[in-house]
Amino acid sequence: MRPKPIARRGLIWEIRHNAALYIMCVPALVLLLMFSYLPMGGIYMAFTKYNVVDGIFGSPFVGLQNFKYFFTGNPYAWRVISNTLILNFWGIVLGTILPISIAIFMNEIRNEPFKKVAQSAMFFPYFLSWVVVGAILYGFLTSNFRLDRTTGEVILTGANGVANRLLIAMGATPVRWYAEPKYWKPIVIFLNVWKWSGYNSIIYMAAMAGFDGSLYEAATIDGASRFQQITHLTIPMLKPNVVVLTLMSIGRIFFGDTGMIWGLVGQNSTVLDAVNVIDTYVYSSMRTMGFGFSTAIGLCQSIMGLIMICLANWAAKKINDGEGLF
Repeated sequence: MRPKPIARRGLIWEIRHNAALYIMCVPALVLLLMFSYLPMGGIYMAFTKYNVVDGIFGSPFVGLQNFKYFFTGNPYAWRVISNTLILNFWGIVLGTILPISIAIFMNEIRNEPFKKVAQSAMFFPYFLSWVVVGAILYGFLTSNFRLDRTTGEVILTGANGVANRLLIAMGATPVRWYAEPKYWKPIVIFLNVWKWSGYNSIIYMAAMAGFDGSLYEAATIDGASRFQQITHLTIPMLKPNVVVLTLMSIGRIFFGDTGMIWGLVGQNSTVLDAVNVIDTYVYSSMRTMGFGFSTAIGLCQSIMGLIMICLANWAAKKINDGEGLF
């Protein structure tokens, strides 16, 4: 006797038997629709010369003119693109290595009072705004001196920051930090990693809390040192988390942090060109080029981010035997 076939469960059956769960999802779905999907109609502005009087769909249609101006008629386009990619690339690399290192060090600490103090200090930079970080940086890099043209002697004309005081104490020539663009990419990358590393290490510490302790016990019995356990157990088990977080970061590689750039550099045009990213450039040019131009650049950033994350996800699945974001 054949068993009775299982009846197909359709959408109505699903809604009836899981009505409470679907009702709980309604607020989140409404917010997602309002703030993620309905605003997509504004993408049309990228193809118009937008003005407030005519509105989004009444403004003159200009096709790809906004895109063409950014990529071909703009001398700053490739500079801000390269700045954005350089800052984000090193932010991803160092912003992955340092949080993992912090998480491993915290996991190895056995002194609980010291561990709690260290964790609190580690999170402190995350709560500082970029304006405050910029003010602290100014205190470190203040430059008030001049060089005697004949003797080359350093003549102090006012208070100098910690960095220049150290250079003078060591007999070196102080630096006019806010007049030397070549130093600012490393400065911005360092401060970005410093601010976010403590916060990002939480994810790795949470992952390590779920690791099977019996694996470490077996490794200890076999004679493995703590360093060998870290390299052969901890880091390999952290790999799936590293892959997912790196892929998510790659999706934002064409986006810059406007608050970070303005907070650290401000309106200093001398050094702004060295760290000017796509977002700060669009914000500065919005008053002259209009919302249509800024929307076009935002659309390009989103498309390039989508392409990058798809390629990186494909590569990750090939290299890491199926590990990927989707």
